[in-house]
Amino acid sequence: QVQLVESGGGLVQAGGSLRLSCAASGRFSTYAMAWFRQAPGKEREFVASLNWTGNRTFYGMFVKGRFTISGDNAKNTVALQMNSLKPEDTAVYICVGRTSVGTYRPESPSSYDSWGQGTQVTVSS
Repeated sequence: QVQLVESGGGLVQAGGSLRLSCAASGRFSTYAMAWFRQAPGKEREFVASLNWTGNRTFYGMFVKGRFTISGDNAKNTVALQMNSLKPEDTAVYICVGRTSVGTYRPESPSSYDSWGQGTQVTVSS
């Protein structure tokens, strides 16, 4: 496992932008990193993932081009640029990491072995 620390959350008006960052540290390197989110009373939802092999990205269906995940493998950091934010994007955004190689489902929480504490994103209407 690795330790993950998120930053960049906050309050923004609808239509605005936020950039979340996540830094991984620890004994192991990540094979992939991703973001999930969880709103009160709702199930945890996959947002985006980045696999360091070929920098492959994968997005949740609701993103529809509004969010972009990027990262620096050497620094073990990942960022999530969120544009055109909507009130329904309000949630705790959680950075996750996977340290094992092999086939996995990017959208599945069980694919990841390391979880951050999360950062609150609030979008006002």
